[in-house]
Amino acid sequence: MKNRKDLKTEKILKIKQGLLLKSVEGGFIVIAVGKMVKEFNGAITLNSSGAFLWQQLEKGVTKSQLIERLCNEYEVDNDKAENDVNAFVEKLTKANLIEG
Repeated sequence: MKNRKDLKTEKILKIKQGLLLKSVEGGFIVIAVGKMVKEFNGAITLNSSGAFLWQQLEKGVTKSQLIERLCNEYEVDNDKAENDVNAFVEKLTKANLIEG
């Protein structure tokens, strides 16, 4: 866990405007709406933990906060949560879906 000083310097990550998370037949998809359709033409499928992380990112959070919240929500250890969060954020960053 990072100390308070590190948390203050961590950047806030947030999902870009125009991306909607929808629940569909027991799963989740993300689609673009409005102007975002020009940047992202497709859909992303997510499982429940991916949808949970997405919902946190809609509010704006740091990676440390995501890791802590994932640990609390799914009772996973910190190392597993950190690996999962890093992989998830990396994929979204490469797809240019995150601000921050």
